[in-house]
Amino acid sequence: MSAFGFRLEAQDGRARAGRLETAHGPVETPVFMPVGTAGTVKAMLPESVKATGASIILGNTYHLMLRPGAERVAALGGLHRFMNWPGPILTDSGGFQVMSLAGLRKLDEDGVTFASHIDGAKVRLTPEGSTEIQDLLDATITMAFDECTEYPASHEAAARSMRLSMRWAERCRTAFRRREGYGQFGIVQGGTFEDLRGESVEALTAIDFEGYAIGGLAVGEGQPEMFRVLDFTAPALPADRPRYLMGVGKPDDLVGGVERGVDMFDCVAPTRSGRNGQAFTRRGTVNIRNSRHRDDPRPLDEACGCPACRDYSRAYLHHLVKAKEILAAMLLTWHNLHYYQELMRGMRAAILAGAFADFAAAFRRELAQGDIAPL
Repeated sequence: MSAFGFRLEAQDGRARAGRLETAHGPVETPVFMPVGTAGTVKAMLPESVKATGASIILGNTYHLMLRPGAERVAALGGLHRFMNWPGPILTDSGGFQVMSLAGLRKLDEDGVTFASHIDGAKVRLTPEGSTEIQDLLDATITMAFDECTEYPASHEAAARSMRLSMRWAERCRTAFRRREGYGQFGIVQGGTFEDLRGESVEALTAIDFEGYAIGGLAVGEGQPEMFRVLDFTAPALPADRPRYLMGVGKPDDLVGGVERGVDMFDCVAPTRSGRNGQAFTRRGTVNIRNSRHRDDPRPLDEACGCPACRDYSRAYLHHLVKAKEILAAMLLTWHNLHYYQELMRGMRAAILAGAFADFAAAFRRELAQGDIAPL
């Protein structure tokens, strides 16, 4: 079993290329993690997810706690065996649900009581409980339990929320069962305020986690504001630890995040969009529902080697979506995840070659051209 560790292999400007060693295999960064909230990446077999080039996926503590239950997963051999994904798994702690399910929860100093969105039953999450659940799931990377600060928030509200999360981070670190090849990440909070983000980084680095996440972004603040916060937050984090921007994002968000020193990303965008007839391509988002695709024999993206682009036409994909066939979600999700992984590999290669600025400029030029209409 490998020890958990991160090695920075190259840096070009602030963009970084590295390698994360874990108990369940290595992860080359920058990396995008497909979201498998409830133990599955929607519309994809695990083998299909791997075929896109993904090396690590994400699960969710809150959802798996409710169904099927962490103890059941543990009894069945852990989440890797349960969902047939032998590679690394990062589990979100449930902190995002503290914000997203605000109408179904009560928060206090000790933790959070939720009314289950499934059946209304009362369930309790504390820093120690979240950490234990992630251990039962056999998460390769455990996330600290935090309160994801809503946007917008006043300085006073953001400070109160962040300091609660920092107290919880200490409790999570104490509860974390240290095993070779496993790691735990702290989560930087503080809203959009530079002084609060700095205070959060200082508190977390004093606790000393194996990695650090930037939370509380992509919650409605918009890309310019997100990038502004990243500009002062990412460089403040330790250079020898992985940096994870939570819940981000669309392709141009990923390029901008890597440009600012982020190593790891996750987002539901490629899978959710795939289930709703949208595809991400080098020339932007394509809505395959649009009638202009119904007689188009071309592939979705001629430069893409995924099954959707290699074997099927836009006309066929349009037909599948309009007919509400399950295959539409499968093919478009596969395409989107493939595109995301190709984008990450392209950025990594550019960083290693010292050519990231050229890569980012070419990416933006092509994106600005937009999708090419049929002749």
